[in-house]
Amino acid sequence: MTLTGPLRMPRQMLADQVYDDHLSVHDDSTAASLGLAGAPIEGPTHFTQFEPLLAALWGRRWFSHGCLSAHFLNMVVEGEEVRASVTVPGPGANLARIDATKADGVPVLTGTASVAGEDGTHPETELAPRLARARDNPPERLHIVDQLSVGQRGAIADSVSTAVDVAYGDLYPFTLGQKLTSMTEHLSWHDPDAGADTPWGRAVVPIEMLSVLTGSGSRGAGFAVRQPSLGLFVDLEVRLLGEPVLVDSTYRVEREVLALGQSRRIESYWTLSTLIDEATDTSTAQVLLHSGVFKASYAGYPADG
Repeated sequence: MTLTGPLRMPRQMLADQVYDDHLSVHDDSTAASLGLAGAPIEGPTHFTQFEPLLAALWGRRWFSHGCLSAHFLNMVVEGEEVRASVTVPGPGANLARIDATKADGVPVLTGTASVAGEDGTHPETELAPRLARARDNPPERLHIVDQLSVGQRGAIADSVSTAVDVAYGDLYPFTLGQKLTSMTEHLSWHDPDAGADTPWGRAVVPIEMLSVLTGSGSRGAGFAVRQPSLGLFVDLEVRLLGEPVLVDSTYRVEREVLALGQSRRIESYWTLSTLIDEATDTSTAQVLLHSGVFKASYAGYPADG
């Protein structure tokens, strides 16, 4: 069975993103300097299009035990349309394939969606074997992410608020409220005033915002990447651990480097960030992110690198 959503036109909200005093790849002119056709819309933006499909498939459990695990294939620029689809093998399945494509059929991402079983475990996700391969094949020589090491933990465990009107700084120059008004899908449980209507008494933070929450304070982690350089998301997995992330809460963020890698065009690193509810000291969500840094964006990168 395949559930298919409508074509949607996601919005670019990172055109003014600043990273270490320079604009990011989400700026048109900066993207052009790398030979890209335009400034890519941030990958997690596309996660929103899957939420109505997964909520229809798994109901309330999706919001508390869901996991989206995606490998990004091609960038999307503002003005392009995207369609999401979810394919399940049969009734009662807790694992589905996910795909997003442009209107002309060009693939945007592929991966898995799942909900945890009664024992709290998920079936194997899209990123599990990709991470395993990265761990089994560490790069011999790095020039941009060489200051990172596997097992390195964030220097500090910062706090992040999910209040509707709190801005997330230079890396994410918008508020949760602004994001809610720009999202391509509308789910009533995400409305700031929906608290009385949800099972948890407060509105639920959209799943595409979880990487914003973990990423907004990431500079304080001390995960140094040589600058100036430009990066993008290669893979992203967002997993809820039994409760949703709720509006008007404060979460502590703890981080760890899991693996390093490189390909012809990029050097990369995998990080796992955990959101911990400060009111209950309970781990609520995890964000597994594979970040790539363009070799061509780093001046003087060795030709034989």
